Amino acid sequence: MSKKPKADLNAIEMLVLDVDGVLTDGRIITHNDGSESKCFHVLDGHGLRLWQRAGLKVAWLSGRSSVATSRRAEELQISYVVQDCHEKLPALQKLLTEVGVPAQKVAYVGDDVMDLPVLGYVGLAVAVANAVDEVKACADYVTARAGGDGAVREVIEYILKGSGRWQSLMERYRT
Repeated sequence: MSKKPKADLNAIEMLVLDVDGVLTDGRIITHNDGSESKCFHVLDGHGLRLWQRAGLKVAWLSGRSSVATSRRAEELQISYVVQDCHEKLPALQKLLTEVGVPAQKVAYVGDDVMDLPVLGYVGLAVAVANAVDEVKACADYVTARAGGDGAVREVIEYILKGSGRWQSLMERYRT
């Protein structure tokens, strides 16, 4: 399910992702020792590698701080990870200033009301299928897949295919 994007997909230079509920299904497993686990979908991970191979930037913006998030970001070589930010818009604005990417060249994927200020600020606002109604209402694109179930990969393919960047990335997989 989608709406017409307000941004030209060719202009998107950076993908910024909420973590809990977008890269994961939102569940947090707390172990007896106080550590926690989260499930990240392998399709999203490979999609992020494709995004990076296309020469595009990616950042994670999370209201919570988590060792599991840090480890997954390290595995995927995510350069920009902002955790424990309770006001996401100022955190994003600071990040974009540091990276030198204007807001209209950013796609953001969110799922809950704390993402609303960011979704209204960026060039392409995306909601995952299981996002709250308020987030879906302000999104330019709503994924068919739920957060933690390949929604990020869906967004990556939507942007890369829509901007003509997908085919060259697929060359390495053809025999």
